[in-house]
Amino acid sequence: MSKIALLFAMLFCTPLITACSASEPAPAPQSPLVAQQLLGSPVYIQIFKEERKLELYAKMGNEFRLVNSFSICNFSGGLGPKRREGDFKSPEGFYSVDTRHLKPDSKYYRAINIGFPNDYDKAQGYSGAYLMIHGECKSIGCYAMTNAYMDDIYRYVEAAFAHGQSRVDISIYPFRMTEQNLQRHRSSTYISFWRQLKPGYDYFVKNRQPPMVSVANGQYVMAQPVMNSAQPTQYASTLETNTNPFARSQPLTVVK
Repeated sequence: MSKIALLFAMLFCTPLITACSASEPAPAPQSPLVAQQLLGSPVYIQIFKEERKLELYAKMGNEFRLVNSFSICNFSGGLGPKRREGDFKSPEGFYSVDTRHLKPDSKYYRAINIGFPNDYDKAQGYSGAYLMIHGECKSIGCYAMTNAYMDDIYRYVEAAFAHGQSRVDISIYPFRMTEQNLQRHRSSTYISFWRQLKPGYDYFVKNRQPPMVSVANGQYVMAQPVMNSAQPTQYASTLETNTNPFARSQPLTVVK
């Protein structure tokens, strides 16, 4: 009788514990065959510092699917955005790169310049340059990968550009932006800034499309697509509709 009771306890209690302790697991990568077929498709990159993961996505149909998740070999400075040259921190925020940011002959094997400082960073007075995703597993402010991982990442980004993608978005987060993780870090001096990043993270989780992010009044603002079957996709501010989605947008949150 005690064995039956134990069996029922395992059946009914285990899912509850899993549901309570889960923190939005990362999606599973594509099979090697599918991943190879996606070479040349538009790509998108997410970086999570705390998990030390770089996720490479490629467009499949109307969604971006995970091609592979790569362990970050090294980064410096801990959590929080880069603010000044010499602080040894690695950037956080929303970045966008084009072919000019590719460095096939970097002294750190191959490299992709993240594009720091972006418009947001400049508005805050942040300083620094040549912040990269690169190989050689060495970092002072960059995201360093093994050379083998960098080969894969670089190959997909380069192929996407060769097939017509004009810019590749790179979203860099301190951690997966769940409410549980934000609560865990609620006493951090960076919490207001991190809450400003959350809408972009949530948008991708829900829609499997990179968030459309711009900077207005020195703050990140996000637009969402307005679906209209008779017209091409348009974008409207998350706060108000306007022919220019960012013309009168207000910050999602205020950074103090």
